[in-house]
Amino acid sequence: MRMKMNRISTAVIYMALLLPFGVARGYAVTYKAAAFNYHTCFWQDTTDTAKKKADTLISVKIRRALVKGLKDSLNMEISKLSPNLSLQQMLKGNIPGLYVQETTGEPGTEQSMIIRGLSSPLFSKNDIYNQQPAVYLNGIPLIQESSFVYDIQKYNFNRIGPATNLLAGIDASNINSIEVIKDPLELAKLGPNAANGAIWITTKVAKSGVRQLNVNSYFGFVQASRVNTTNAEYENLFRKPFYQKYATESDYLNYPGYLRDSTNTDYYGPARWNDLYYQNTPIHSIDLGLTGGSDRANFRFFGSATTNAGNADNTALNRYTASFQINMLPFSWLTISSMVNANRMDRDRNRNLRDRFAETRYIPDLYNPLPPSATTYQALLNEYDKNIDNNRTTVVNGYLSLGVDLKKVKILSNLSFDYNQGTRDVFYPSTLMEGNNYVSNYLGYNQRFKIDNSINYTKELGKDHKFVFAAGQSYQTDVHKYNYANAYNGPNDFIKINVVQGNTDSANYLKPVAYLVYRYIDKEQARLFSVYGSARYAYKDLLSFTALVRDDASSNAQPGSRWFISPAFSGQWNLKNQFLKNSNLFDDLSFNASWSRIGKPFTDDRFAAGPQYRVEIGWDAEPTIPGYNGVAAVSRPYTSGWVGYNLKWTYTDQLNLGLNTSLLQGRLNASATFYIKDDKRMLLNIPVPQEYGYTSSYASGMAVRNTGVELGLAGTILKSSAGLSWTSGINLNFNRNKLTALPNGLDQLVIGDMKLKVGQPIDQFFIYQNQGIYNADSEVPVNPANSKRLSFEGTPLKAGDPKWKDVNGDYVIDENDKVLKGNAMPKLTGGWSNDFHYGNFDLNFNIIFAVGQKALNQSAASQYDFINRESGNDINSIKEIFSWQQNPKAIQYPIYNPWSSVVPYRLDQDLFLENASYAKLRTVSVGYDLTRAGFIKKMKSSIKRAYIYVTANNLVTVTSFTGSDPELIDYNGIYNGYGMAIPRTYILGIKLDL
Repeated sequence: MRMKMNRISTAVIYMALLLPFGVARGYAVTYKAAAFNYHTCFWQDTTDTAKKKADTLISVKIRRALVKGLKDSLNMEISKLSPNLSLQQMLKGNIPGLYVQETTGEPGTEQSMIIRGLSSPLFSKNDIYNQQPAVYLNGIPLIQESSFVYDIQKYNFNRIGPATNLLAGIDASNINSIEVIKDPLELAKLGPNAANGAIWITTKVAKSGVRQLNVNSYFGFVQASRVNTTNAEYENLFRKPFYQKYATESDYLNYPGYLRDSTNTDYYGPARWNDLYYQNTPIHSIDLGLTGGSDRANFRFFGSATTNAGNADNTALNRYTASFQINMLPFSWLTISSMVNANRMDRDRNRNLRDRFAETRYIPDLYNPLPPSATTYQALLNEYDKNIDNNRTTVVNGYLSLGVDLKKVKILSNLSFDYNQGTRDVFYPSTLMEGNNYVSNYLGYNQRFKIDNSINYTKELGKDHKFVFAAGQSYQTDVHKYNYANAYNGPNDFIKINVVQGNTDSANYLKPVAYLVYRYIDKEQARLFSVYGSARYAYKDLLSFTALVRDDASSNAQPGSRWFISPAFSGQWNLKNQFLKNSNLFDDLSFNASWSRIGKPFTDDRFAAGPQYRVEIGWDAEPTIPGYNGVAAVSRPYTSGWVGYNLKWTYTDQLNLGLNTSLLQGRLNASATFYIKDDKRMLLNIPVPQEYGYTSSYASGMAVRNTGVELGLAGTILKSSAGLSWTSGINLNFNRNKLTALPNGLDQLVIGDMKLKVGQPIDQFFIYQNQGIYNADSEVPVNPANSKRLSFEGTPLKAGDPKWKDVNGDYVIDENDKVLKGNAMPKLTGGWSNDFHYGNFDLNFNIIFAVGQKALNQSAASQYDFINRESGNDINSIKEIFSWQQNPKAIQYPIYNPWSSVVPYRLDQDLFLENASYAKLRTVSVGYDLTRAGFIKKMKSSIKRAYIYVTANNLVTVTSFTGSDPELIDYNGIYNGYGMAIPRTYILGIKLDL
């Protein structure tokens, strides 16, 4: 028997059944959402009568959804026209309050997303992981990589393993919608996973009684960067004024040999390395979706293959995706839905010297850098052909959902899982390692298993009053594990694996035959148990109120603080129906307010038990040695920080006040949201006196407040069925962060190169103020009290040194004279999109922008600090092949004495602080609908839709920043010049519905 259900009943069930469970999105229900849903499995009645009934009853909710979609939803039809590889690239600049950091154009690399500002200071890359929003794929809370892999790295440029962006595995062609959830009550329903915000992805779903075949494909290329190459002659000219002004005879005698010999064609010959490094590289993709079935059971299959590439260093990512979902209605009261999704990503990484040395922890002699000669560079690439660097990531996830509909009572049970595994096998021959070869192997995985159960009861009192009560429980278990081993000094370059004894009965089992091996094995497991209840009251079409209380328990919390209670409240007021019911101008005018408190469980199990031991027994130069002479050992966490007791849950308080409106029969939609986000009781690793025996100690009590305004405006400027139509939309986000408290009642604290001060932003730079240069010793101020010249940390300043501002007037330049200046995060972000239609043609373009952020140009500081770089012989002294290029926008800094012991070109000064604001023409697409073309109609083809398009990405960037691209700035606001260019991309694509 076919189940009959009109649209309003489907919408109500969708909301009532799934809203407390965290699968539905509150009142944001559209006609599409009211159709068959992958989780609810409930069917809509598509008859005209049912549609007419629904139109009146849920029109208000639909209008709210449209306005809410203006703020929080991505236009997938336009997004699919671009070859975006990752979820972050799809969302960049298109959602107010969501800031994406894409620090390199190398395909498949990790990218970060920040929703509504930084919740805590960023001291290292570990801190980035703790601020990422939760991502849900068809209701599955995806598990992300853990930050604990950085604990065993000497250099944290890249995480160990394949370091592939897991969110690059989601194919845009299979996505129906993406919504960024920021409402406090909606986040509270999702629980602690969503404390940093949430991104809700819905894939395309099966359709009742419809067979449909979709084929999409594109082919194009990424454009090679155009650069002005340099050689040793250019470097000589650059250094000449410094030597003429300050060099001694000894300095001339120590002039670098590779710059001294002008007959050396490797350094003084043509610099044609760019022909080997930068390439126009093809990219392509093809996918297929197949839908079929009846009104009792249906299915959808999706498969795709994509090759994406960078424009340099032969980098690429190959992705293969397969997804299958099936929905069944065995009884009128029972629904079953399931999905399995899998993808594989193979990544070709860059061949940077820095990344290779960071992996091997081996720094060779850097006196003679890599020359710009194409012949020499090709010889290096030939040696790279002998190495192995295989990076593979595999992801599998899915769900099984059972729904019981007993009219007023709805029951839902859902089981979901997510598993991802990364492997990396590396071998570097001795020719790349000064006679010492290297091998490493990594196998790591992250797995999540989650069970949710909920029950929902609806009670109506007359026509005006409605109550919805819900209760539920969930259990989630997460596992992070890796096995990593690296080895040196193998017998030859033909044995590229770690050879061990194969006899399990031998005492030397797993003992290496030839290599010197270091092994790292770690595993973390966390469990989260939650119970919750909610109540919603609605009065007519005017007012609604919702209250929710949940209690969450985390295994990563300390024994005395396992549980955390989270309340949340929300209210909506329909101003249109209250005051403007007969107005023809307003289609909708509504006000909403919501508040929630959400617990943020610790992401590291080290805090669960108080003081503990660690396995690292290294020293300053090698901090992560896992044992001594092949013997495992344990030690107190002297360098990583003491963990004490009484560490309670961190939590976030969020407040939203929003006003949404729709006018002129939907031609103009606008929204404004004011928010306050307070992250409280956060941990901070505070330095302690050496007498403690520890370098630092974790303390609770740090608090950060983010306040901001989100604005959205979208409208149909021109509307014509036969002529030109034009729709335009803009989104803006203004955000400010402020430190409101430090642990132990501190007012300020200096940790490394960062200073935290209560009342100030947490993303400011702690730097000296540069006021010029001392051209003579007589210009240096003298302290009248003791007749001593102004000094820098005890060293008297002299001619050729920077003129740094003595803020406190004590005639000593030191840390007390540093000031907080600039912000690493933008103060204003947004995007502007436009869509034009004329006949069968359409054109759309998108501009994104970020305003108000600053960056420290480390690349420029390193270029001018050539004396210390060449004498350092450490990983910061590496000269990559791409350093042999001229920056046409380079600033001419003062000619300081580079031999001065005060390090005049040190990075921590505002001399290198630049405005990194930008606006970028990110996408331009032109398409033509072939379906309505004459020859398609004459063919009487089975083609339901045929669409061809051309898209260009990243065409123009407007900025005053002197680096290659203001987007290529690291998490800490430093531009180091390593980020591979985000390339211009051109594709030709076709979409077919059969």
